[in-house]
Amino acid sequence: MFSRSADSVLLPLDLTASGAESSHRRARLQDQVTSLFDQFREPLLRYLWSLGLSLPDGEEVLQEVFLSLYQHLDRGKPLDHVRGWLFRVAHNLGLKRRQRVRRATETHTDADHEDLAVDPSPNPEAQLAHSQTKRRLLAVVDALPEQDRRCLYLRAEGLRYREIAGILDMSLGAVPLSLTRSLARIARANDATNPERSNR
Repeated sequence: MFSRSADSVLLPLDLTASGAESSHRRARLQDQVTSLFDQFREPLLRYLWSLGLSLPDGEEVLQEVFLSLYQHLDRGKPLDHVRGWLFRVAHNLGLKRRQRVRRATETHTDADHEDLAVDPSPNPEAQLAHSQTKRRLLAVVDALPEQDRRCLYLRAEGLRYREIAGILDMSLGAVPLSLTRSLARIARANDATNPERSNR
């Protein structure tokens, strides 16, 4: 269907052929496009790589370029300066591919960041462990003598020793002793539920 002149210009041949001639013409066209593919594959891939495309994306674009070439020639359209045509089509398709890849990467990256975002809440296992520890410690606090428990609650509310002593009608020296006893019991219970802490 096409013949190549000395300066690599493809010229259309007789397109009025039918039947067996048409099959033969298409076979020749396929051979010609395959030959051009072999000739221009490496330089086109290098150019597509220079546009920022990966090798797989460059290969995809290359397939589109040579499919376009085949369709262009199969429709009987003239083609001058094959090299220029191939690079122009590769450039345009390469830029489109690069834009699609960037959009997909940005979308994928955003999705990954959402997936990788640290959930501030503990995982279910940590929540269960925390819940069990909390129940044990509350049981220890509930088991404290009433005076010690009240002293602890008031201190947790930020009251000073003197204020606690006045509210509970205790001596000032009795408040830190009560708190020390209560905190020691809580610490022992906490160490019992977290053995790695007691081994430090």
